[in-house]
Amino acid sequence: MPKNHLKTQKAPRTWPIKRKNTKFISRPNPSAHSLELSLPLVIVLRDLLKKAKTNKEVKNILHNQDIFVNGKNRNNNKFSMGLMDVLSIKKENEHYIMLINSQNKLYLHPISKKSSLQKTSKIKDKKIGKNGIIQLNTLDGRTILIKKSDGKPGDSVVLSIPSQELLRTLKLEKGAKVLLFKGKHVGKIVLLESVRNGIIIFKHNSKKFETKKDCAMVVDESLLK
Repeated sequence: MPKNHLKTQKAPRTWPIKRKNTKFISRPNPSAHSLELSLPLVIVLRDLLKKAKTNKEVKNILHNQDIFVNGKNRNNNKFSMGLMDVLSIKKENEHYIMLINSQNKLYLHPISKKSSLQKTSKIKDKKIGKNGIIQLNTLDGRTILIKKSDGKPGDSVVLSIPSQELLRTLKLEKGAKVLLFKGKHVGKIVLLESVRNGIIIFKHNSKKFETKKDCAMVVDESLLK
């Protein structure tokens, strides 16, 4: 079987698919998103949103140039849509953000048109280039060049889409709201208490817990509405 397919039984457990219906399923095109935290558009449109019943119908929808991911038109049914990516169906004026739930399954959460114009990305690393230009590299593969930024690895940036202009930085610090996208508490948005040695301490239902910093992303809850 070609490499652009996966055995359904071996697909990531985060994929919200029926595993007994077919032997193979489409693999998303290579991207900065991990396979576990992304889905090909064919699954997004057919299985999650129920906009089509077959792969052929999905291709027809994409051919009409009505599907936008992070503000850019996408017409490849295997395009990789990942965690915190924003999907817009312009003709129907529908907008969604990809999140993960407490069952460790990716899903699409409806948002407003206003929220769909911004994208949250987690800073992976930070470098200083020529002439003091700061380079922020994000978990979803973006490279942001800017003259001044107090952002550091672990923080998040909010970008306008599709222009990619940096609007603001969300600091990984006490009082921040963070989305847990891996680990025992996956899918929860919690209040950050402190960060030390790569571990975050957070509060949920008046109780304190901890997890690895790599499992969390700072978010602006207003962009999830």
